[in-house]
Formats: sequence, C-alpha cells, structure tokens
Amino acid sequence: QVQLVESGGGLVPAGGSLRLSCVASGSILSINGMGWYRQAPGKQRELVARIWSGGSTNYADTVKGRFTISRTNTLNTVSLQMNSLKPEDTAVYYCNVLSRGNAYWGQGTQVTVSS
Repeated sequence: QVQLVESGGGLVPAGGSLRLSCVASGSILSINGMGWYRQAPGKQRELVARIWSGGSTNYADTVKGRFTISRTNTLNTVSLQMNSLKPEDTAVYYCNVLSRGNAYWGQGTQVTVSS
C-alpha cells in the first residue's frame, strides 16, 4: 500500500509559476513510477508528466518545455515545477504512483490560472 499527500496548488496569473509536491509513504521501495495527472471540468483525466524509477520522464505535448517533473533521492517525493502557466492549465492535479501493478492516487489539488 502507498499513501499520497499533495500540496502546492493555488491561484496564479497567466505566465506565473507553481510547484506541486507529492509525498508518498508506505511501500515506497516498490514504486515503479510517479507522476501527475490533471482533470479540467467536463474533460477526462489526462497524464501531465511521469518519472520512472530509472529516471526517465514522459510529458504531455501541451506542457513540454514549461513543466518539469523531478523526484527526490529518497524516492518518496515527486514534484512538478510549472512555469509559464496558461489558463488552459486550470484543473485539479492528481499525484499518481505505480507500484507492483497497482495505481494509487492522491486527493487532488486545485490549480487555477487567471487570464
């Protein structure tokens, strides 16, 4: 079992920055990948970025060059640095962890970008 606690959402003007963090506890040594998804009103949840245990990363095309995902050496915290934010980035952001074939989700944190 893995438990996730997110922090860092908020309201920011277009062009601004925010940093999201997610702390994992429990069976963290079995984590294969950590990432962030988002869900805007009326839309499906979508992958924003993911980092794998070996350090490789994946990004949605819409955030490449603006967002950076990172993971601490202790392997229990994943962060998402979001720069040059746009109103279309407004959504609830969810931390996601893959461990032993199971997916775990955080409670979600609201990110609102004003135009």
